Amino acid sequence: MAAYNHLEIEPKWQKRWNDENAFETPLLKKGDKKLYILDFFPYPSGAGLHVGHMLPYTATDVVARAARMQGKKVLHPMGWDAFGLPAENFAIKSGVHPALSTAKNILEFKRQFSQTGISYDWNKELNSSDPAYYRWTQWLFELLYERGLAYRKNGLVNWCPKDQTVLANEQVVGGKCDRCGTTVVQRELKQWYFKITDYADRLIDDLDTLDWPEQIKAMQRNWIGRSEGAEVDFPLVGHTEAITVFTTRIDTLFGGTFLIIAPEHPLVESLTTSGQKNDVASYLEAVTLKNDLERTDLAKDITGVFTGSYATNPATGEAIPVWIADFVLGHYGSGAVFADAHDERDFTLAKRMGIPLKATLLPSDGKDAEAIRSLECCFSGQGILFDSQQFDGLTSEEARPRIIEWLAEKGLARKKVTFRLRDPLVSRQRFWGAPIPIAYDKDGGEHLIPENQLPVELPDDAQFLPTGQSPLTLAIDWKRYTDPETGQEWQRETDTLDGFVCSSWYFLRFPTPGLSDKAFDSELVQEWLPVDMYVGGAEHAVMHLLYARFFTKVLFDAGLLSFSEPFATLKNQGMILGPDHNKMSKSKGNVINPDVVVAEYGADTLRAYEMFMGPFGTEKPWSTKGIVGVRRFLERIWGLSAKVNSETPSDAENRILHKLTKKVTGDIEGFRFNTAVASMMEALNSLSELETISKDGYIRLLILLNPFAPHITEELYSQQGEKGLCSLAEWPSYDENFLVEDEVVYPVQINGKLRSRLTVPADTSDEELMKLVMADAKVQEHLAGKEVAKQIIVPGRLVSLVVQ
Repeated sequence: MAAYNHLEIEPKWQKRWNDENAFETPLLKKGDKKLYILDFFPYPSGAGLHVGHMLPYTATDVVARAARMQGKKVLHPMGWDAFGLPAENFAIKSGVHPALSTAKNILEFKRQFSQTGISYDWNKELNSSDPAYYRWTQWLFELLYERGLAYRKNGLVNWCPKDQTVLANEQVVGGKCDRCGTTVVQRELKQWYFKITDYADRLIDDLDTLDWPEQIKAMQRNWIGRSEGAEVDFPLVGHTEAITVFTTRIDTLFGGTFLIIAPEHPLVESLTTSGQKNDVASYLEAVTLKNDLERTDLAKDITGVFTGSYATNPATGEAIPVWIADFVLGHYGSGAVFADAHDERDFTLAKRMGIPLKATLLPSDGKDAEAIRSLECCFSGQGILFDSQQFDGLTSEEARPRIIEWLAEKGLARKKVTFRLRDPLVSRQRFWGAPIPIAYDKDGGEHLIPENQLPVELPDDAQFLPTGQSPLTLAIDWKRYTDPETGQEWQRETDTLDGFVCSSWYFLRFPTPGLSDKAFDSELVQEWLPVDMYVGGAEHAVMHLLYARFFTKVLFDAGLLSFSEPFATLKNQGMILGPDHNKMSKSKGNVINPDVVVAEYGADTLRAYEMFMGPFGTEKPWSTKGIVGVRRFLERIWGLSAKVNSETPSDAENRILHKLTKKVTGDIEGFRFNTAVASMMEALNSLSELETISKDGYIRLLILLNPFAPHITEELYSQQGEKGLCSLAEWPSYDENFLVEDEVVYPVQINGKLRSRLTVPADTSDEELMKLVMADAKVQEHLAGKEVAKQIIVPGRLVSLVVQ
């Protein structure tokens, strides 16, 4: 038999799969079991894929391949999130049109996917920068606009000075642009937004219905930030107005000794007295240089300025000063808070500025009571009220509803729910994105481009250089738009949509990517969706995943979908680190190129090794030693064919392979790929100890290995005279009778150290087992002159002796 040569085998089977369209998505019929398994929409970067990128794509391919063999109808597509800043920035530097560089990158990605045997149905391919696709992104924008969910307004925005564009809050990380790392500044611009806040309650509540990692659900709940509390009115001294405060801690109201309003609060000017005007003006000027993240950073210096005015605490009737502090945000709650001794920031500001404080809450265990009363420290937890009139002695939980009710009778408070979630800003001052399908008349009025005129395509001759306004403003002819009804000349919107808009609905398009008369086929979407298994990185928790859920709910409300959640199950992969245990990056020189690995060891080795490295969701470093070990495993699978005969499988062989079948089947379902590969290695060791193995048993082994190593298994399956493709063979079942062990191997530990192994009949009693253990020569050697203080038997698994 010839040696295992992956350089010959792998291209051969990739060609055959392609020629036979082996992984084409089948039509669904009533009663079919289906699996729609999807990877996060990748951006086709010029750097191509490294081995870390291959982890989730290999995992979904293993699941898809196994599902086909188990008789399920599988939709396993791939597409490209092709719009965005990276392609445009590359165009600016190189002078290459982003459409050309993106197309080149896509071809490279497809080559890398194909050479590793990923079984995508390429008939379903999508590209978000294709006008045939973004026509429907524009249609969805218009649907949101018509439903009052897309709107334009002036507001402070995050501005990246380098990329010369606005950023959504989610695209600002640590005060810097998540793309280029430039410090973000605040600018006031008129921009387009999506009204996701209308869906805040449903976006939180429906998380309970999803089979998602708790970490992701927690991140979304925190980002949405639902707070249940009360609105409380603080009448202003010498004014007719009142300042309304939203609070979740009305239990501390009797200790409220000052009010804090946001720098952008509408009453700042009227509340600032003449003596405080200069101080307030200087403070407000300094605040304009900070973004929201900097203003709310708990580690920063807490500053504020007195307005000169006072308000009345509605609980005590006392006049309290009104201050301005930048950690209060005008767009969160009511833009005002009452301040007391039971909030760390309030406490710090009061101590720094000499504002009086008053404690009204003590911990239930009385700890540090004197220090809290004397204001030596801040107690910010839940506790027992004191100096709070009729509410003394109540717990925080007991007091809150009673205080709200008491103030509500006076017309000074009411229950209220608020959210941290903000409407995302969706317009960008860049070229490489879907044009916003809006035109403006001479009075500035907004008009949707008629649906029959979609797509609004990008012009071919636009300049890319960023100027602070969209490059489309320089496309003079393109900007002109003639209204078909009035014949008047209007101006097109020159901002484009952020790329996340295109990726917020692509999963609906995959069943019918070539559909020309609508965004998606409702009947086929009903059959295939929601997506059964969605796999990708946790970094998209509060952007893509949140927006995709929002879009789905909007389409559900519009009667266009029968479901309101897009992804039934979500899996996040862990990171593959470089051999130096650091994140792979060009600057560190630790990036592993899959092309090099495939050339030296083969695609099957790469696939099986990535699945074997460790649990799917954990970090793990790349190891050349580890990949060599997996290559040897495949070579041994290849060599095992020399033991194959046509005889009936022995009981020993059946026990090995039926146990393996159950293990691999369950492990693939549970995303425990590493233990599936490990169990195949163990089974190979056991099979190698047999004198011969049956052809049926060998075929079973090949089928179980196929999702992980499809090329070598196709070749060996063919060599055994089997017709058709191993990749489409029937997945084996297992017989429970063969799972009952005749013998059990017991490791024997003495004081926690392995000292021997005993193979005994499975029905051996504990008493007989201990006799055999104590008679074992190795055990006797380590017990010489020692007394056994304790004997522990874990049935079927372990014997442990504790000696003195």
